[in-house]
Amino acid sequence: MSKAGAWLMAAVLALYVVLAGSWAVRLMASGEVAGIVLGAALVLFAGVGAWALVAELVFGVRLDRLVRRLDAAGGMPTPLPKAPSGRADKAAADRAFPVAKADVEAHPESWEAWLRLSMAYDAARDRRRARRAAREAIRLSRA
Repeated sequence: MSKAGAWLMAAVLALYVVLAGSWAVRLMASGEVAGIVLGAALVLFAGVGAWALVAELVFGVRLDRLVRRLDAAGGMPTPLPKAPSGRADKAAADRAFPVAKADVEAHPESWEAWLRLSMAYDAARDRRRARRAAREAIRLSRA
């Protein structure tokens, strides 16, 4: 998803959190047991939503900064050929992955290596591991 799309989704989620919060206040102010319980549940859900929104935005901003730092230092991986869909060619991504993994194994304290591994996982369409490697890169860059 593009940055603009991510910020648009964040704005929509923020609007939801505000609307859910206002409904929660109205329900709890009703004085009825069912209203208070539903209002409290809405407060809980809105709180979880707000926390998730902030956590994802902070993650995105930190990751974007690291990518710009890596690019400025000339450490970006070689661009992979694209499939007709516009995504990285799966076979090329699968061939590039062992190089990134070996780099992390050789330099486990290097945020740059972890960020390149994250990009390799992403190109190989393994988003869960890509995020985990990106979080490790962020952690190492802050140490």
